[in-house]
Amino acid sequence: MSKKTSIAKLLEKKKLILASSSPRRAEILTRKKVTFEIKIPGSYNEEHIFSDPVTHVLEVSRRKAQSVADQVGDGIILGADTIVVLDGEILGKPKNEDEALLFLKKLGGRMHQVYTGITLINKPTGKVISDYDLTKVKFNQLDEQKILSYISTGEPMDKAGAYGIQGMGNFLVDHIEGSLDNVIGLPTEKLREMLKQIA
Repeated sequence: MSKKTSIAKLLEKKKLILASSSPRRAEILTRKKVTFEIKIPGSYNEEHIFSDPVTHVLEVSRRKAQSVADQVGDGIILGADTIVVLDGEILGKPKNEDEALLFLKKLGGRMHQVYTGITLINKPTGKVISDYDLTKVKFNQLDEQKILSYISTGEPMDKAGAYGIQGMGNFLVDHIEGSLDNVIGLPTEKLREMLKQIA
């Protein structure tokens, strides 16, 4: 079986610009030995732009990449957006601790979906591609006291669905079906496929 070309190799002669303030996406790229720079996308309200999860993550990732592309002359811009979906409802980042508790109680003992949309823009060619990945996540039955202890750490507050699978929140998860990196915020296998099309 032929060896897969790594993300770092695909980007060898290219500059990658990450249009994201997410430390988790930066960590994933660093782990993959990718050299990149960060540009924070312009601010806008991400909440429930679209009710369809796929349309939502594709559109938000495109907006993030596009807002950075205008400031960049050369390179590949990467925009990404991750959401948690339960019974068709998009659970974004909790507004406060009460909402974090509500989200985690809803997710307890249930299977939910995590979608990440990725948009790549190749400057100066102007080529744009968008795609998404989907991972199913099954939560354990959760004890309210444990949820409250977890919320008190502050970890859930800047994360879609109010949990971080790679952090203290891993006790919440029974199992996953699909990419762990997708749940963290950047599906590397999907990114690799997309780079082959655009780099």
